[in-house]
Amino acid sequence: MTSVLGISAYYHDSAACLVVDGEIIAAAQEERFTRKKHDHSFPSHAIGYCLKEADLAPDTLDYVGFYDKPLVKFERLLETYLDYAPAGFPSFLKAMPLWMKEKLWLPDLIRHEFAKLDKLDDPKAVKRRAKDFRWRLCFGDHHESHAASAFYPSPYDEAAIVTVDGVGEWATCSVGRGHGPDITLLHELRFPNSLGLLYSAFTYFAGFKVNSGEYKIMGLAPYGEPTYVSLIKDKLLDIKDDGSVRLHQKYFNYSQGLRMTSKAFELLLGGPPRKPESLITQREMDLARSIQDVTEEILLKIASFAHRETNLPHLCLAGGVALNCVANGRMLREGPFDDVWIQPAAGDAGGALGVALNIWHRYLEKPRISAERRGAWVSPKQWARPSTATSQSPDAVAPKPAMLPPYADAMKGAYLGPRYSSKSIRQMLDARQRPYQQVDRATLSDAIAKYLAEGKVIGLHQGRMEFGPRALGGRSIIGDPRSAQMQSLMNLKIKYRESFRPFAPSVLREHVAEWFDLDGDSPYMLLVADLTTGRRRKMTDEEDRLWGIEKLNVPRSEIPAVTHVNYSARIQTVRRETAPLYWEIIEAFRVRTGCAVIVNTSFNVRGEPIVCTPEDSYRCFMRTEMDILVLEDCLLTKARQPTFTDDTDWRLKFALD
Repeated sequence: MTSVLGISAYYHDSAACLVVDGEIIAAAQEERFTRKKHDHSFPSHAIGYCLKEADLAPDTLDYVGFYDKPLVKFERLLETYLDYAPAGFPSFLKAMPLWMKEKLWLPDLIRHEFAKLDKLDDPKAVKRRAKDFRWRLCFGDHHESHAASAFYPSPYDEAAIVTVDGVGEWATCSVGRGHGPDITLLHELRFPNSLGLLYSAFTYFAGFKVNSGEYKIMGLAPYGEPTYVSLIKDKLLDIKDDGSVRLHQKYFNYSQGLRMTSKAFELLLGGPPRKPESLITQREMDLARSIQDVTEEILLKIASFAHRETNLPHLCLAGGVALNCVANGRMLREGPFDDVWIQPAAGDAGGALGVALNIWHRYLEKPRISAERRGAWVSPKQWARPSTATSQSPDAVAPKPAMLPPYADAMKGAYLGPRYSSKSIRQMLDARQRPYQQVDRATLSDAIAKYLAEGKVIGLHQGRMEFGPRALGGRSIIGDPRSAQMQSLMNLKIKYRESFRPFAPSVLREHVAEWFDLDGDSPYMLLVADLTTGRRRKMTDEEDRLWGIEKLNVPRSEIPAVTHVNYSARIQTVRRETAPLYWEIIEAFRVRTGCAVIVNTSFNVRGEPIVCTPEDSYRCFMRTEMDILVLEDCLLTKARQPTFTDDTDWRLKFALD
């Protein structure tokens, strides 16, 4: 048995992932344990969980991998500061202490942190323990780690690979190919030219937090008009046919300063950045729509270039920009590839997975047998063709709606985090005298579906926690999508977040094409598609004339709670073999209501990481206006719970995202 532990840390979204003999055993972000959103510290808790899941001790590992090369990144920082000297001196003073104290000595620091896992009190004992570890420490390239996280778990035996983010060491975008156990990066775009940093600049300018609020820009875009597109393309950047970009640095400040944009950027766009938490105006909506349109145009060009360079039918995506599910949906619909697979932990957290798989397949030269080669996966476009006769034959037989193509998921549905037994949950509830009803597994899904049909909002904690930024039924808040009030209720009384933000639908894979313009898998909520025309509501002339945020409260379909103002939705398809209980809940809801869709949002309040433990779930349940909490087979109703006294105000504990 060969064990490989991958780590990402010290920038944002620290995480750990354990791979044993090529199989992904466990993966989790540090934030879920520390309750600090986007926690960048050494992932001690995540490592401890991964080792416990496989019953391993720190000194029994064979390899430990770090997801990028700190010395190369340090080289980039120094060269950048020298290029912009003396303008970058304040930023230099802020960054250097951490580098001099920790990041330049990462091999020693990692061993020291591993030694602390043994809970030794004496610093000398920790230092001696750090020298005992015999595992080999490896450092991966940042974008190679992203590429590995995208290709190796994908179903394809061969595929083009695109990674796009803010910046790694030097690269901000890469294009390559994967074949069997091999990955080759063919082209890269280098800092300071970065699509990810361009998008983050607009995130900052619109008053949202960088590396956290980018998805708000995506959600805000449909309320705006693309009035700034020409200005962006004329003044801020040059876009080449291959999707590479050159940013005009006079408008940006991220290379040398402590802000994303410069005074020239403010003059160009007619004023200063929006202050966080202030009123969102039409300007922010139009800026969001404009940068989203530009981003989609660039990503489509990159995808076309990757197809020309590789001549392969499938595409794998990773990097923070791969979380832009609107652009992903367009790449699938309009791009040259037959199919697209996106790593669910596409950001820096996924780098821990990528470096571990890279060590296994490339450093150790271990073979890889893809789901495609095993016959456990079939391309959606291939599946759509009749297999027993030609399309012109009168005997051609199309698949029945309930039939699904073969499917395999090396990511295990992204359910790679901790799980808690029903017994341990009952013991916790009994010890705290929390009233609950234990429901038999055979009737649990129907009991939940009944509450959903009654309009109740339910916190669902079951099975293993998800890896990545999306809740996929393991740690989710769910509701009835047919309710015209559900989006507003969940935003304002459950999530305590901005009213414009849309919610995602979870839909049975067998029925997705009946509701959305999609007939394939979207298991990780990373593809956006439109609602089918037949499910839409005809708007009145007065409603059609509404502008901006006025569009928000107008029901647009049979499932208004998950239909965005442009009739789109960020879709999660659910398969029984991947998420049995979650599938059964939606199926029971379908039987009761005729609707194969439910609302799914992450189980947390604004600024809080997604819940991990049953205690986290109960606390969040009591802090909000949720009606029902399901902890495995334990069902709790809010009305029966004793008065909840919080030791701290969560609004002060969790910084707004």
